[in-house]
Amino acid sequence: MIRPARPDDAEIIRAIWNRHIRETTATFHAVEKTPEEVRDRIATAPVFVAEGAGQVVGFAHYGQFRAGDGYRHTAEHTLYVDPASKGHGLGRALLSAVEDHARVARFHSLWAAISAENESGIGFHAACGFTQVATLPEAGRKFDRWIDLVLMQKRL
Repeated sequence: MIRPARPDDAEIIRAIWNRHIRETTATFHAVEKTPEEVRDRIATAPVFVAEGAGQVVGFAHYGQFRAGDGYRHTAEHTLYVDPASKGHGLGRALLSAVEDHARVARFHSLWAAISAENESGIGFHAACGFTQVATLPEAGRKFDRWIDLVLMQKRL
């Protein structure tokens, strides 16, 4: 089941997000999210959660791609599912909720910035209709190495 996030979801969202920050190159962030950051995100941005067996096992949110009026119709999203819950269509359902919400909010396109090491994330987005439009060589650094960044876009 996909639903809008509530304030009481903040801790589990933070746990899922921080696991990806600590253990993967799916995000180039190295500093874990604080409870306040996650609560603020829920209060100020469209955030959706996926529930499996009655508990939150994934989340997604989106916001304007970059600052500035010229980007007001371009969005970038974040999506994470607990590894134990992958393969059940929850990521696809979360992305669909983001896309539907962004369309209603009059966004023209949705972007994904994906670590080139995250082959499953690139494949997932391609299967969901995203097109790879650029690779930024050595755009990020994590775990003492440079990592390329793949940009993918879907026109809504």
